[in-house]
Amino acid sequence: MKPTKQLHQTIIDQCKNNSAKAQMQLYNLYAKGMFLVAFRYVKDKFLAEDIMQDAFIKAFKNIDSYKNEVAFGAWLKRIVVNQSIDQLKKNKLEIVSINEEITMTIENDHWPIESTFSTEKIVRVINDLKEKYRLVLTLYLLEGYDHQEISEILNITENTSRTHLLRGKKLLKEQLKDTSYAARY
Repeated sequence: MKPTKQLHQTIIDQCKNNSAKAQMQLYNLYAKGMFLVAFRYVKDKFLAEDIMQDAFIKAFKNIDSYKNEVAFGAWLKRIVVNQSIDQLKKNKLEIVSINEEITMTIENDHWPIESTFSTEKIVRVINDLKEKYRLVLTLYLLEGYDHQEISEILNITENTSRTHLLRGKKLLKEQLKDTSYAARY
């Protein structure tokens, strides 16, 4: 794979030489975004912060394995997502509320949801889905992972990922159409 040009390559190189100053610079550049990624998966700000911190520690320990094949932010985000999912598996926590991004992604994914549904309602419906559907919907719709990446992250087959996505979408549509379900919200 061809190396990608990195915006912060000098800082990344300094991190590979164990420069604490460079590590702090890289942390400051990416911390907020990585916190938000972790927070999508867990409902607790403190837990999301812990996950983000652990992900940075893991990234700095393994920075030599970063080969510029993808953007550094994407490489780091993958670590954060994996840490978040590991934490969910460990504690059997609820997956996080999905924000406004879901509405845009759903509409762009050729299965428009009526505009009468609020983002909050869509979030509540997705949060009521089984974890296997919530995880795949979140990774695919929000994080932009493809089925191969989802299969690696969740240790499932690509076909299982596709099936969970299709069933999750179907359940979401059905529950949004179900008037008795809608009345609860």
